[in-house]
Amino acid sequence: MPLTLTPLHGIPLIQPGDSLADIILDAVLENDGLQLEDNDIFVIAQKIVSKAEGRLVNLTTVHPSSRAIELAELTQKDARLIEMVLQESSEVLRTRPGTIIVQHKLGFVCANAGIDHSNVEGSWGDASDWILLLPVDPDKSAADLQEKIFQRTGKKIGIVIIDSHGRAWRMGTVGVTIGVAGVPALVDMRGMQDMFGYTLRVTMIAAADELAAGASLVMGQAAERTPVVHVRGFPFPLRDSSLQELIRPKDMDLFR
Repeated sequence: MPLTLTPLHGIPLIQPGDSLADIILDAVLENDGLQLEDNDIFVIAQKIVSKAEGRLVNLTTVHPSSRAIELAELTQKDARLIEMVLQESSEVLRTRPGTIIVQHKLGFVCANAGIDHSNVEGSWGDASDWILLLPVDPDKSAADLQEKIFQRTGKKIGIVIIDSHGRAWRMGTVGVTIGVAGVPALVDMRGMQDMFGYTLRVTMIAAADELAAGASLVMGQAAERTPVVHVRGFPFPLRDSSLQELIRPKDMDLFR
């Protein structure tokens, strides 16, 4: 079966408290000819998950600490934003004007603790005052969506929640997985043979990240309003997994 990625059109602007499962399934019905099947996957942009879960913060309510003020001077960023970055992080790794790189409390390394200013405007007032944090537990968010969709359809599907991150040694951002349910995050190929009979010794595929990158390309990054992609033909069996499969242990991290 070929791998197909289909953006779901008709997703409305998400508000806190919205049921993403209902919204996604309604969008499936509006895509002519698309029928949900077992082993299908939904790849979902983090922004709509965070919005539905009410992860919005108004910067006018934030009081920066002395540490946040110090880092704000180094990075030339709003001290209130830096305060929220610190609250969402376990470690500050690098700073320079315009940039702060941290280890998020979820374990991965990223800029600004994944906090968004873009595409945050809604019915909450001045968009410049609002920021959007990552979900508290994206794996749980994914599992909850998976279960709700199963309850409504009886179909066993996978969920991948993605965000856009930069990468060491590379320019630009790429879609990466921050939460997963029912989809293998990492596929271990060690011990298998290649086409010439050579036994693989180190090959491990970040399968969920590869899917995230492809889906991100389909979603777009600006005003496309297609934050959900339906996937069929994923080349690996679905199984329980978690984000932690993709987090490199600190003692194996050669970039720090």
